[in-house]
Amino acid sequence: MGLFKKLFSKEEKESLDKGLEKTKESFLKKIGRAVAGKSEVDEEVLDQLEEALVSADVGVDTTVQIIQRIEKRAARDKYLNTGELNNILQAEITGMLDSGKEAPLSNFNLEGAKKPYVILVVGVNGVGKTTTIGKLAHQYKKAGKSVMLGAADTFRAAAVDQLTIWSERVGVPIVKQAMGSDPGAVAFDTVQSGVSKNADVIIIDTAGRLHNKKHLMDELGKINRVVKKIIPDAPHEVLLVLDGSTGQNALEQAKQFTAATHVTALAITKLDGTAKGGVVLAIANQFKIPVKYIGIGEKMDDLQLFDPKEFVNSLFSLNS
Repeated sequence: MGLFKKLFSKEEKESLDKGLEKTKESFLKKIGRAVAGKSEVDEEVLDQLEEALVSADVGVDTTVQIIQRIEKRAARDKYLNTGELNNILQAEITGMLDSGKEAPLSNFNLEGAKKPYVILVVGVNGVGKTTTIGKLAHQYKKAGKSVMLGAADTFRAAAVDQLTIWSERVGVPIVKQAMGSDPGAVAFDTVQSGVSKNADVIIIDTAGRLHNKKHLMDELGKINRVVKKIIPDAPHEVLLVLDGSTGQNALEQAKQFTAATHVTALAITKLDGTAKGGVVLAIANQFKIPVKYIGIGEKMDDLQLFDPKEFVNSLFSLNS
């Protein structure tokens, strides 16, 4: 499951609780209305629970699966009271968040990783891709690792400029070329530079465009090929960044990118600004790709390694 292999600190837990406030408030209120005055889980409770899940952007398919499992449980146990419903919901959601696959290196210490560890970051413009790269660089550097950034999104001057600002802010080197340069050449130079400077981590930004799937596949394929010329088993991680506040649009983006390239892990951003945090469940359940990071705020440390149990506990916590 790729869980974060340490206990959450008090600060991390508080940050997670705060980041999920909008989703939690909407979700728990609707669940509360569904069970108000009820002593058992009946059809009316299930209908209102279904509405609560869909409105949190859990998605219709995933919601149906959850409701069906609860119906089976109710039929099996004959009498299922509403007091048990939260516990069952938490168990079902936690289970669905387990993609069945191990997230690549779910820590910032890179224990057991080959050096340099090459991460290719993909995602459409506007999802927080560049910010995520900056925050990742910060977290790795904080863990004592040397980081090299590569600005291979050469089709937007703003993308290169933004990544340059992050490199300066975090204090890590960046490899870049003029706007319109060949992204593959930038990726090649980045990896070559990272190897020569003995970097621990190389993070490469890529163009965030979906207007033509074939073009996207060709471009990402080329970047993969040139990286392998230097390090045959790289990239070691292909991280897809999705904007959680866009709800079902994030699902569509995931479909496009998983069809275009082999995505190994997901980062879901901007969860602090939305009541649609249930999309994390929809994405994890539908694509069976591990969610590795969630973005829950603007601060440098507000990109957290994702722990399904902590996420669900926070989502159902009433005392934030």
